[in-house]
Amino acid sequence: MFVDRSKKGSALIEFTLVGLPIMFLLLATFEMARGMWTYHTLAHALRRGLRSAVVHGQSCGANNNNCTWTVADVVQAVRQAGVGLDPQRLNLTLVSDAGSIACNPVASCTGNTSLWPPANVNAPGRRVTLSATYGFQSAMLLFWPGAPAMSMAGTWNLPAETTQAIQF
Repeated sequence: MFVDRSKKGSALIEFTLVGLPIMFLLLATFEMARGMWTYHTLAHALRRGLRSAVVHGQSCGANNNNCTWTVADVVQAVRQAGVGLDPQRLNLTLVSDAGSIACNPVASCTGNTSLWPPANVNAPGRRVTLSATYGFQSAMLLFWPGAPAMSMAGTWNLPAETTQAIQF
């Protein structure tokens, strides 16, 4: 068998020129999918949390029902629906006609027993809003030359917002 010694090592160079960019593209595709999943989870959690609040409006207490809804209840509903979201990177703002309540991070409001929406703006048809930002950290930054190990410098804030009308 004849081996051309002048072509020795060409497979390694070809792999470097073709294989590494393809692996980078594959990892980037997975990171983009993870970012989209995170955003979708955030938007879903906000819708579920706000839906829980709007069905506990002013008329909900009729017939001796005790259905007061607090800021902590809304936060808990968002956290339960936001599977996989780190509460330390999730910032939540509850907005009604009476003003806004900021939970930065969301864990800071787990003990807030204030009624939300407040009683004076809790009439059916009134609109309330939940907005949030989530600090998404990409694992692709691990491959950036000179980047510190998973610091907050490579964090993208994913925003989401939902508005609904109080139902009862």
